[in-house]
Amino acid sequence: MDMREVYVVAGSFVGFQLFFSCVSPVLSSNFTQGYGKLPPNKLNDWNSRLVSTVHALIVGLFCLYILWYDDAVNEDPVWGDPNMVKLNVAITCGYLFYDLVLLACNWSAMGDIFFVCHHLAALYAYGFLLTRGVLPYFANFRLISELSTPFVNQRWFFEALAYPRTHPLVVANGVAMAVVFFLVRIAVMPPYWAKVFGTFGTPAFERLGLAAQVAWIVSCVCLDILNTIWMYKIARGCYKVITGKLRGGKVDSKKTNYMNNHTD
Repeated sequence: MDMREVYVVAGSFVGFQLFFSCVSPVLSSNFTQGYGKLPPNKLNDWNSRLVSTVHALIVGLFCLYILWYDDAVNEDPVWGDPNMVKLNVAITCGYLFYDLVLLACNWSAMGDIFFVCHHLAALYAYGFLLTRGVLPYFANFRLISELSTPFVNQRWFFEALAYPRTHPLVVANGVAMAVVFFLVRIAVMPPYWAKVFGTFGTPAFERLGLAAQVAWIVSCVCLDILNTIWMYKIARGCYKVITGKLRGGKVDSKKTNYMNNHTD
């Protein structure tokens, strides 16, 4: 790994930690009246989700820029120049390390084994890009999924502030969350895997070696299984909220708690 990536990972870790500890409490208390009334465990969750949203917007938009304008990566998805992708992935790795530390320190309130598995699988796969510069297109493509995170976090913010589940803003965000989550995590699976299968048997694929091949395929399978599970929970909860809104009835928050844990 080049020193630039080491510095970016470390800087990302420290930067997100400072945002969690210093920036988020100030911003939230100044712009959200209900923030100061939250219990301590929810304050930590709130701050972590604001950090999560900032990270998602940074890497998600950078990811789209690379997909649209980085010709070297698009022309050679396995061995193309990984310079810009490594920068984006290094930011994400720093965030994932920060988030794992946060989860470990607040496990009783925020811990979720699914997210630990998600983070470890992502770090394992991204490590090959940072150390060997391989699979830049595929590593960057996975970061499209971050664009759904702000909607997931916003749903939690509404719930923490005691917005009713039938409030128009809550319903609108829930629908947007389900649609965006499907588009960036589920609908992209067929084209992504078509691109993956297209590399099988090529000289570029053989050059990767068994370790990188296994890390790539296994981590992607694990991430897609987790995304499918989360999509099912989101769709089920969204359906209950919408049908409850149409019927003019109340929705049981416990029964629609389809994505209430910490997310990235």
